Amino acid sequence: MSLQLQNIDHIVGGEPHISGINLELEPGSFNVLLGRTLAGKTTLMRLMAGLEPPTRGRIKMDGKDVTGMSVRKRNVSMVYQQFINYPSLSVYNNIASPLKLAKASKQEIDKRVRETAAMLGIDHLLDRLPLELSGGQQQRTAMGRALVKDADLILFDEPLVNLDYKLREALRDELRELFKARNCIAVYATTEPNEALALGGNTAVLHEGKLLQYGPTEQIYREPNGILSAEMFSEPPINIVPGHLTDNEITFDQDIHFPCDVALRNLPAGAYRFGVRASHVSLQPNAADDLELEVEVEVAEISGSETFLHVRHSLFPLVLHLLGIHTPKVNQRLKVYFPTHKLFVFDQQGSIVHTPETRGGIQHG
Repeated sequence: MSLQLQNIDHIVGGEPHISGINLELEPGSFNVLLGRTLAGKTTLMRLMAGLEPPTRGRIKMDGKDVTGMSVRKRNVSMVYQQFINYPSLSVYNNIASPLKLAKASKQEIDKRVRETAAMLGIDHLLDRLPLELSGGQQQRTAMGRALVKDADLILFDEPLVNLDYKLREALRDELRELFKARNCIAVYATTEPNEALALGGNTAVLHEGKLLQYGPTEQIYREPNGILSAEMFSEPPINIVPGHLTDNEITFDQDIHFPCDVALRNLPAGAYRFGVRASHVSLQPNAADDLELEVEVEVAEISGSETFLHVRHSLFPLVLHLLGIHTPKVNQRLKVYFPTHKLFVFDQQGSIVHTPETRGGIQHG
């Protein structure tokens, strides 16, 4: 089953929540909706499901117009952030509930419930009530109920956000493997670019109800079409530094100038905005063309085994995404190394004009 959204607008109380979205999802595809809070991810999923009608535009499934069709008449499942299970029903009956509503036979229900539970690793919990389960087991139960009915479209609205990191990682891996064997369309909403990269498939980048970019996840990470898309696909957001390009060098001011990459010499001279990912700026030089900058520490944010180091040069701020725990003092002066061969180049309107050559694998950040 394919899903097409054609010129979709959704206006609530005079405010546009979704604006002019065109999107086509292929049969058997795994798709991520990536965007910040209030980007329109949940609204778009509700439109896909038929929980709300669009203000303008058409929604088609397998070429059939389903714009006005209610969710009850669509073969759709949805999993939410919260563990939405029936508290008085066992795990078995929670998972079985959509099949019972569809009046499936007892034999069919039993077969599919047990297969789905085994696939999710909760087949030993079928007799328990939801309140007797851990958070991860409750979310697996909710997923089981969505998966058991063999829906054409399965929507995951940030389903792992309330779980701890290790459990999220395990369930994410399970989901990715699970959908390799299914021919439905899966749509998964997240605010986290690293989660999108971990899930793979295709990603639609959303911002304020608009679709910025859609395509294979890794390709969008490597080739964002503008500053907004690059910011969405970087955690922390990509560093942006204003500067000028001449025939053979880049200048950030009269004191900071360096030879430009050969690939940039075909661009017209002028003002640009240069982007570098936080994970590519380092405390030690990694390449001969790294630019040494003297900076002052503003704050070090420690997150588990990583540090987000916020520093300021006299001309611009930078954020470094460092592995390990780093505890420099506020206002401490230190040197950082800016990789000139890894620069994204954007024009003054924020559109991409150059992406750096890929060297090695993806570094998240």
